[in-house]
Amino acid sequence: MASFARHGKKIVAIGRNYAEHVKELSNAMPPEPFFFTKPTTSYVASGGVVLIPPGIDAHHEVELGLVIGKGGRDIPQANAQAHIAGYALAVDMTARNLQNQVKKKGLPWSAAKGFDTFTPIGPFIEKTSSIDPQNLALVLSINGETKQSGLTSDMIFRIPRLIEHISSIMTLEEGDLVLTGTPSGVGPVKPGDKVECTLAIPSGPVLSKLFFSVAKREGGFYTFTPEK
Repeated sequence: MASFARHGKKIVAIGRNYAEHVKELSNAMPPEPFFFTKPTTSYVASGGVVLIPPGIDAHHEVELGLVIGKGGRDIPQANAQAHIAGYALAVDMTARNLQNQVKKKGLPWSAAKGFDTFTPIGPFIEKTSSIDPQNLALVLSINGETKQSGLTSDMIFRIPRLIEHISSIMTLEEGDLVLTGTPSGVGPVKPGDKVECTLAIPSGPVLSKLFFSVAKREGGFYTFTPEK
């Protein structure tokens, strides 16, 4: 499963799964899990560069990713762990100004989440009995300053519920990535920034690190223009 980022078919991202993040964006608390999808062409490996299109206000959202090892449909919560091969540290980059604009119209977020390089991804972490995915620490720093720091124990909807809900709507396939939501502290990155993320066992070892730099995208046809 180490090559999931090359062979997986989709990224399924859970929204609003940490209460403090819901509050910081003045969103409503969801009564059940909800998700959106991102293209796998948005992956960029650790050490790479996130490219921000002209006019875009890009925000970071650090997350625990679940790598699906066994596909399935209508997976009950009791069997969810059997379908997870391991984990990955990830960042769900978001074009916040574009997202806000389309949300006001009731339109999908696909463009705001799906730009190339908008899913920085760390290496595969194999599932073991020593790793409790509901008790991990997520940290994101920009230029050495901590911006996000949270615990996966604070998820509103726990991992088995997420797997059950997603698979009740669409089949999960081997190599798919499920992003489980972001803790509070989301905010902008700008060209020239250096971003470092860690996934660790609280008061224990670091399981993964993810690094990337940020640059302005040159060329291309897309430019964000705010509507009046």
